[in-house]
Amino acid sequence: METHFITLTFQECSARYGLAPTALHEFLQAGLLRLAPAPETIIVDEPDDLSRLARLHHELGLAPEALDVILAMRQRLVRLQALLADETARVRQLENFLRGAGPLEDFG
Repeated sequence: METHFITLTFQECSARYGLAPTALHEFLQAGLLRLAPAPETIIVDEPDDLSRLARLHHELGLAPEALDVILAMRQRLVRLQALLADETARVRQLENFLRGAGPLEDFG
């Protein structure tokens, strides 16, 4: 999975996602966002993460610590789904090999 980094100012976060500077500071303190070298600027590891974070913040009104738990669970779910897809492909390949329908390839 490829990671994309973007840098946004607090003003851009407010305009695009409706996040006030106080909320951004709370997210920074909770480790949900990273501060960029430029003043009043953050680094976002994945562009979708900030929109997801903003949506959860606005719709649920949860504390940053709770949002951290939710985002960590989502990341774990995404990793587990990828592992399941790999294992499903391996099983399918083994079944095809046992039926004589194709060669065995290494997915490792």
